[in-house]
Amino acid sequence: MSPGSRSPSSPDDELRLPRPPGVLRRFWARHPVFADILTALLCLAFSLVPATSFTDRIDDAVGVGRLWPFTGPVVMVIVVLACASLLVRRRYPTLVFSCAVAVAFAYLLAPAPTGGPMLGVAAYTLAVHRSARACLIGVSVALGALAVSVAALALTGVIGPMIAWNALVGEGLAALIGSLIGTNVGNRHRYVAALIDRSRQLVVERDQQARLAAAAERDRIARELHDIVAHSLTVMVALAEGVAASSDIDRARPGATAIASTGREALRDMRATLGILREDDAAPLAPLARDTTVETVDSARAAGFDARLTVSGDRPELSSAVQLAISRIVQEGVTNAMRHARGAERIDVRVGYGPDAVEVDIVDDGEPVAPAPTSSSGYGLRGLRERVVLAGGTVTAGPGAGRGWRVHARIPLGQENHDR
Repeated sequence: MSPGSRSPSSPDDELRLPRPPGVLRRFWARHPVFADILTALLCLAFSLVPATSFTDRIDDAVGVGRLWPFTGPVVMVIVVLACASLLVRRRYPTLVFSCAVAVAFAYLLAPAPTGGPMLGVAAYTLAVHRSARACLIGVSVALGALAVSVAALALTGVIGPMIAWNALVGEGLAALIGSLIGTNVGNRHRYVAALIDRSRQLVVERDQQARLAAAAERDRIARELHDIVAHSLTVMVALAEGVAASSDIDRARPGATAIASTGREALRDMRATLGILREDDAAPLAPLARDTTVETVDSARAAGFDARLTVSGDRPELSSAVQLAISRIVQEGVTNAMRHARGAERIDVRVGYGPDAVEVDIVDDGEPVAPAPTSSSGYGLRGLRERVVLAGGTVTAGPGAGRGWRVHARIPLGQENHDR
């Protein structure tokens, strides 16, 4: 890729900047080198032509002006070098301004009042390519030094009064006009550049927010699909094994019915979850936040476990996020006990509603098997922790006080009580 090319994902491709107004302005912007050369040539012409017309005025000169045949070539060299510095004025505006000040002092050696646009162009350059503050400081220092020098030279008779007044008024007006125009143009350029930079930042932030939102949505869908598929398949596998082990059709029929019921429930929840991926308004935008605690315990009991549910306290009106979190906590805890607890026969589920929080405990009596420390394991518990954190609660999982595994979660109910 060439240095001047931009990648398809560049923020500049989406800014859609308007076309700059003015044919000349667009031409100067596209050809900065030509603009600098033309500026240098114009300044050279307006600075050297007056300085070469003093041959017949040397006899009328006062003080140092009589030495013009000797000082004239020096002044010419200074003017030429200062005008040549305009070719690099965009990179070195301070150097150009210093050369322009040197030209203003060199004009004091002329036998007659003279001047040029150099100081005005340099002040403009300093304001545009540095800052308005730098221009103000530079012009103030330059004019102050020029005023002190002119006053000293005029009082001592080194230069004539007309040259002194011309230096103060002429150079002062040139510097003032260049500073005002340069400050206006420079501030506008810096303001537009700041707006463009801010627009680029907003484009980048928008893309980042979109990626973060997509990642968060993928995680949410993954959590829902894991909770639905893992629990339903675990129950269905346990029921299917029981049906396959039974040779009595009448005894196997309830298990087959439970398998079908569990599959239908899983499909319903799956459709609700996948509805968030559809664009039409008819599909639900979130999984159904219903209380499936009793259904989860019943499915474990149907699979042959001694599953018991204990609910204590007065159940308040719960938000969909808290209700979904409680249901998924019970579902994940029961599923883990059915899949991973060796020799488990009993699963106790306790849900306690307190004045400021709801606490959920799932305890089994099997031999716990710690998940392998791999990146792909433990996704259910990780998703469970994420879900509880989103609801503002905490969750712990580990071996119980005696035999078995315990999952404990606490979710605050401050917002629900406030809404009531």
